[in-house]
Amino acid sequence: MQRTISILPALIFLLLGLFSTAQESPEVDLGGALRFNYNLSSWKPEQKNRGGDFGYDMFRINAVAAYKGVYVNAEFRHYSESFGGGMLKQGWFGYKFNEQDELQLGLTQVPFGIQQYNSHNWFFNLGYYMGLEDDHDMGLKLIHLGENIEYHLAYFKNAEELNFGNTSAVSPSRYSYDVAGNNKEVHQGNIKFVYKVGDSLQSRFGISAQYGGLYNINTKETGDHYALALHYEAFYKSWNLKSEAMLVAHNPQNEFGNSEKIITMAAYGAPYEVAADFKLYTLAVSRDVPVDWGPISNLQFYNDFGWMQKKEAAFEDSFMNVTGVLVTAGNLYTYIDYAAGYNHSWLGGNFVDDFAAGNPNAKWEARFNINFGYYF
Repeated sequence: MQRTISILPALIFLLLGLFSTAQESPEVDLGGALRFNYNLSSWKPEQKNRGGDFGYDMFRINAVAAYKGVYVNAEFRHYSESFGGGMLKQGWFGYKFNEQDELQLGLTQVPFGIQQYNSHNWFFNLGYYMGLEDDHDMGLKLIHLGENIEYHLAYFKNAEELNFGNTSAVSPSRYSYDVAGNNKEVHQGNIKFVYKVGDSLQSRFGISAQYGGLYNINTKETGDHYALALHYEAFYKSWNLKSEAMLVAHNPQNEFGNSEKIITMAAYGAPYEVAADFKLYTLAVSRDVPVDWGPISNLQFYNDFGWMQKKEAAFEDSFMNVTGVLVTAGNLYTYIDYAAGYNHSWLGGNFVDDFAAGNPNAKWEARFNINFGYYF
């Protein structure tokens, strides 16, 4: 079985070679971004005494190259060491059979829910923190983008693997959230279907599903996890609406004494606990306002809301709401956000278990944030 799996990529690219079209010379396109961040948080008294903090956020390099019909798309990011340091956000080999059908192999975006993002703000929406928005895993994906019908089929061997040890835990130095701790995501299948209709009011009705294993490195047993989502996105003149309803469950095979009502997830250099079973509802709306203020050409106002309803009765639900504006000035994009959270690991409270048990005595906390990003 291992020999069959090992030769699968070779067979795929042999087939791609048979279908590839002529291309005279290699094509390479390089880009990137530099971002700085200012934030002022309600739960940090010393930071408030300083008037907030302003510093380095991220530097990234993007590369797209193609030759004889086969291409590569990669993005490498470098954050501060406390946020995970250097990491590959995405990177895949691709082939386009025609204008509608494409195959991708590597660290590619998981086809689930509204994409590329289910949000408008710099913080994303609540699902990002549970690996349900802009997630990337290691696998193979087929995409069909028809005029009215769009579908995605994918198989992911695992999340991005950095250690390659026999019983190595998942490294937290990653961009998107994955199950971590003593469990590892394995053999995940995804299917996503979207129906597109409308002219002045453009609508995208979608359904997504994923199912995979959770291999426990201590018990050597494999549990499972799944997620289902209904999603709708609308475009009308300068307005955009994004809405999703998700059902999520994890069934790990943990060691005796370890709760199966909680899983560990990790990204940006640190793990935290998340309720194993929950429903998630998100609603996001934005409006573009063109302006002519020197280099400033557009203002996008938005409000993005998320509610995590946990199945376990003793757990406290989590909420998130971000109100803000994106200012476009040439290649400089500035997000000005007021992000509020209740039992939210990144917005006050207890980082470790806000998305799991939470705190019944928690209060809403907020962070005023300005992110400056120049994209080239």
